[in-house]
Amino acid sequence: MKPLSTRQLEVLQATVHHYVDTIEPVGSRTLVQRFGLKASSATVRSAMGALEQRGLLTQPHTSAGRVPSPLGYRHYVDCLLPEPGVAVQHLERELTGLSLRWAALDDLLLQLARRLTDFTGLMSLITRPGGTQAQLEAIRLVSSGDRLLVMLVEDSGRASHLNLRLPHGAEDELKAVERWIDQQLADGGLNWNSLPPHLQRSGDVLRSALDQSSSVTKMEQPTVVHGLSRLLAEPEFQTVQELRPLMELIDERPGALVGEGQQARVWIGDEHPQTALQPCAVVQAPYRCGSDGIGQVALIGPMRMAYATAGAAVQRVARHLEILLG
Repeated sequence: MKPLSTRQLEVLQATVHHYVDTIEPVGSRTLVQRFGLKASSATVRSAMGALEQRGLLTQPHTSAGRVPSPLGYRHYVDCLLPEPGVAVQHLERELTGLSLRWAALDDLLLQLARRLTDFTGLMSLITRPGGTQAQLEAIRLVSSGDRLLVMLVEDSGRASHLNLRLPHGAEDELKAVERWIDQQLADGGLNWNSLPPHLQRSGDVLRSALDQSSSVTKMEQPTVVHGLSRLLAEPEFQTVQELRPLMELIDERPGALVGEGQQARVWIGDEHPQTALQPCAVVQAPYRCGSDGIGQVALIGPMRMAYATAGAAVQRVARHLEILLG
């Protein structure tokens, strides 16, 4: 493909900036007046026509101005991204003031996700480092009729529960099973091969349920998501139907919203492997936690986003996570 001319690059950049700021299609006269382009309206109009022919701009209505296409945003991110504004320096100072005073890793991740959303107005997402699987800290068993409620507490402070069918006659074993579990966890983990024979009636049911729960949990990294309401408030997503697949993905597999890898990247529209994210853009950056693996910091919003600010924000949060987690 023939490279864009200097004039076309200038017009594409101005069109993206105008649309990000106003959510309005723009015409050549407005671009000249607002951005002080050193060209006539006719010259800019011709450049916009050439950009539209190449698929970088689109005209939503015949009587309207033009807006960037997904391909136009991609060219902008690859070739025309400006330096982030001074506001990112304020975020940098805030992050520098963070200390290690949090109750658990998930608390820190949630704090940072909230700050990212407040700073950018976009939905934020942070995954735990890939190798830091949460460890069970305690298990409590509560019987009710023929049901067994299993309370699971992880070292991160996160709690969950399982609702199981209690084998007939197993209720009398539960206190002894709890004591055995406490001792096992204190020694470093559950060794089911050492379960006493007289506890196996309830123990086998519990073991099977925990194995299934663990296999589901390990399929993806634990993930903190914040700011879905910001995404729903964007003009591009005025009907819930447009975001229903994305909302289901957030509920079921939030870690799938970001890709793996050791490099920062930007996904725009259908570049993302998840079809639920085709109306969106994802800006992400990795962070490393020693030998524990790699986590991801990401912002998700409409394709009409301030990419320079979003990119700088996720990279700074990722860098400070590496510093804090050492």
